[in-house]
Amino acid sequence: MSRRLATILLAVSLAVIFTCLAGTSILVGAPAIGCAPDPATSLPPAPAGGWPTVGRWDRDQVGNAATITAVGVRDGVPARGWVIAVATAMQESSLRNLPDGDRDSVGLFQQRPSQGWGAPPQLLDPAYAAATFYATLLTIPDWQTMPLTEAAQRVQISAYPDAYAKWEPDATLLVTTITGTNPHPDGSPAAEGCHVTGPWTQPIHAPVGSGFRTAARPGHDGVDLAAPRGTIIRSASTGTVTRVRCNAIDRRDGSDWGCHRDGNPHHTIGCGWYVDIQHDQGFMTRYCHMDKPPLVQPGQPVTVGQPIGLVGSTGHSSGPHLHYEIHTNGDSSSAGAQDPVPFMIAVGAPLGESPG
Repeated sequence: MSRRLATILLAVSLAVIFTCLAGTSILVGAPAIGCAPDPATSLPPAPAGGWPTVGRWDRDQVGNAATITAVGVRDGVPARGWVIAVATAMQESSLRNLPDGDRDSVGLFQQRPSQGWGAPPQLLDPAYAAATFYATLLTIPDWQTMPLTEAAQRVQISAYPDAYAKWEPDATLLVTTITGTNPHPDGSPAAEGCHVTGPWTQPIHAPVGSGFRTAARPGHDGVDLAAPRGTIIRSASTGTVTRVRCNAIDRRDGSDWGCHRDGNPHHTIGCGWYVDIQHDQGFMTRYCHMDKPPLVQPGQPVTVGQPIGLVGSTGHSSGPHLHYEIHTNGDSSSAGAQDPVPFMIAVGAPLGESPG
């Protein structure tokens, strides 16, 4: 069953029943990536012997994430909401059902009885706590089109409004594991009809730092992957190099800062040494802040995993990292940018410290 979405739903928050959908993202005219979940009516049962450890999350933590997800399914919350809820609980309690916390906060979401969330025994019931979180989330206009950290903050009203963003990859991974909608081994999305060709790979194996269009950086059109200087950057998929450029400008006077030296987070603007690669179906990837002139040239075909440059800190940068962008519909401008975190999960190459 296909339908047009008015928003991206963070395309690949990944529900039980995958249906290939099209839609629009936060910016009008910027198409979302091809596959998004419909809300499901049930979840598969827990594996025999209980939920397994997933990455840094132990069995108890994964079990709590499963409860949060199941309540979202039960209450008809779109799959985007499941990821927001799990990421929020990761930040608030590390997915532990805590009996206490700051002031009178308790439970997975550290909700406060004094603020009307419920009585302590109720808030220590993970299903009740999740239901109250979702009930508030659903009252927020346009919550599905907000960055995760903004939607979570509108519910929680935390003293650290940007803290939720860093948990989005892990939350999506847990929801993926719990709902049983893993991508095919060849790296293509699980749903028939998805318009993302593969295989794909991580450009580098590194944790996600600054996220896509956070409240603090609404113009940040990609994600930052922190890695040592000189780390090899690889093409995320097969394609053709369309641009190799040094883009580093001294913002104080508009002069050329150059890419023969590191940039400065206060005085320099631009991507430094960067590469654009065009892939099938109108997808484009961008790799910024390379240390030296890239290893490829415009017009050169590249294969998935091929080295294209080295991590550096040229352009607008405060230290060595790769700024990585995904663009759709052949649009290399900001209007075509999409969040790389859900995209890379959809194509079977989630961003993070370890491969696969």
